[in-house]
Amino acid sequence: MKYNILLGLAFAGLLFSGYLSGVKLFTDTCAFGEGCPYFLGYPACYFGFVMYLAMTILLLLPRFGVAAQQTVLRAVLLISALGILFAGYFTLGELPLLASAGMRAYLLGLPTCAYGLVVYLALFGVSARLLVERK
Repeated sequence: MKYNILLGLAFAGLLFSGYLSGVKLFTDTCAFGEGCPYFLGYPACYFGFVMYLAMTILLLLPRFGVAAQQTVLRAVLLISALGILFAGYFTLGELPLLASAGMRAYLLGLPTCAYGLVVYLALFGVSARLLVERK
């Protein structure tokens, strides 16, 4: 059951980052009227999309007998830890605006990278718990 929660979280992140990436790719604007942070010359949402896509694919592999669940959980733990650092960095960059203008500065109340951070944290927590329970 908890494994399905992981898959659902990864898929939700994939959909959200996919929407952000699609808007940026096809309109050259950032969704929800936010500033668009860049990393290595590309929008940060592209990297989020790749990380969520990787986790979603990995989490599907045991269902087809391609990979062991323990191996996948370790990979998801690692990718979500990288996602926490990545989204956390960009969320910290938004704190001055959030502090000065409050939640009204963002259409969704918080910067989109903060929502990505929350999903990465949840993925990390659930995958760590599953790894501990299976030992």
